[in-house]
Amino acid sequence: MTDQPTPPADGHDDRAGTTLTRETVEPVVARARFDDAGLLPAIIQDAVSRDVLMMGWMDAEALRRTLTEGRVTFWSRSRQEYWRKGDTSGHAQFVRAAALDCDDDALLVTVEQVGAACHTGARSCFDVDPLDPVTASAPAAATGPSDGAAA
Repeated sequence: MTDQPTPPADGHDDRAGTTLTRETVEPVVARARFDDAGLLPAIIQDAVSRDVLMMGWMDAEALRRTLTEGRVTFWSRSRQEYWRKGDTSGHAQFVRAAALDCDDDALLVTVEQVGAACHTGARSCFDVDPLDPVTASAPAAATGPSDGAAA
């Protein structure tokens, strides 16, 4: 049996340090660059193993809820409604950290995962169908920017 962390009643987890509130989260939401559909990809990562568990979509309200309530909230494109991982399955995601990427157009959420992250029952959504790509190694004495941009 897995010990499930008890979510704080007020949505603020003292273990996480300073927390955002409904009043202080707005500058973060304003900074996020949502796509034309008003959505932001959210990559969910395990806080302990650092494995990527899944990717879901957030609109501005889902981002607000995730950053202020301590549980990951997504926007379902197919059902057109909010959903929190674990509300029906018990396989919840408790927020431990979050960061926008350098372009502010993707979110990384580090979580304490309880149970499986994937709806298939797999620990990660990326464990289901591994591909066999051509792989390469970096040159031993690589210098300069890795993306080919001028220095």
